[in-house]
Amino acid sequence: MKFSCFGKVMAFFSSSILSFSTLFLFMLGIASAQLSSNFYSNSCPTALSIIRGAVNTAVSKENRMGASLLRLHFHDCFVNGCDASVLLDDTTSFKGEKTARPNANSLRGYDVIDTIKSQLERECPGVVSCADILAVAARDSVVKLHGTTWTVPLGRRDATTASFDDATKNLPSPTLNLTALKSAFSNKGFTASEMVTLSGGHTIGQVQCSVIRDRIYKENNIDSNFAASIKKNCPSTGGDTNLSPLDQTTGVFDNTYFKDLVNKKGLMHSDQQLFNGVSTYSQVNTYSQNSAKFFSDFGCAMIKMGNLSPLTGSKGEIRTNCRKTN
Repeated sequence: MKFSCFGKVMAFFSSSILSFSTLFLFMLGIASAQLSSNFYSNSCPTALSIIRGAVNTAVSKENRMGASLLRLHFHDCFVNGCDASVLLDDTTSFKGEKTARPNANSLRGYDVIDTIKSQLERECPGVVSCADILAVAARDSVVKLHGTTWTVPLGRRDATTASFDDATKNLPSPTLNLTALKSAFSNKGFTASEMVTLSGGHTIGQVQCSVIRDRIYKENNIDSNFAASIKKNCPSTGGDTNLSPLDQTTGVFDNTYFKDLVNKKGLMHSDQQLFNGVSTYSQVNTYSQNSAKFFSDFGCAMIKMGNLSPLTGSKGEIRTNCRKTN
């Protein structure tokens, strides 16, 4: 199911302070930051089908990979924009983002991106950026897991550096309360409503015991039977890397995440916070009853996220290997 975000994008532009040249480009039909859905139509017409095929293969082999690829895109964009900096290995000149606390021993899917990049380099050498691969792979992962779809604006270029410090500071922690969550998303230009929408990405994926232990053992705002069931796989000590599904329809992109929040079955502290806040309570309720509304909003929010400070034109580069600069 595909939805149009045109009205929402126009509302965003009209409520933002933009330069005349930026607005002019938009009115010409060019997405923000000069991104375009048909960017590779001539230079690499098979790019999207290659990415889709590789994602489908990877997710078919391991259902969890869909959530991992969606998360890769999010963790890339929230740190200095959607520039594939998250994929860079450490060098002698900079410490990259992979080992920052929100990513270390947690972020995954790098090998899938490597596979996609290798296939694209054989087909269209030096054309498709790693940043665009991340954006498209995130969308295709959601579709593969029976979720919504959206048109991905393309034309991002790749960063030539990464920042351990920015990854540590900018990525929202699962322990944040609602006020801190809203601040973290607001810093990236998102409203509280868009924060709730993007959090719905947690309808797929799994989380390590170490992240949720305090939630299931120390918090009262949690269904007792649900907490007891999670404790079976997450002891009070040990088993830090044991995994539990983020909602109760594992591997299916739907609105169960929001239904779980209503029933006090949010697995992470930050998730359950969304149902506790006056400003977000009603939206969680709406999504729990209306999956079509969630799907529509999610696609639009993902397009906006994909437009976070991309490198375009002559900025950055098109990496041959996503793990290192050219």
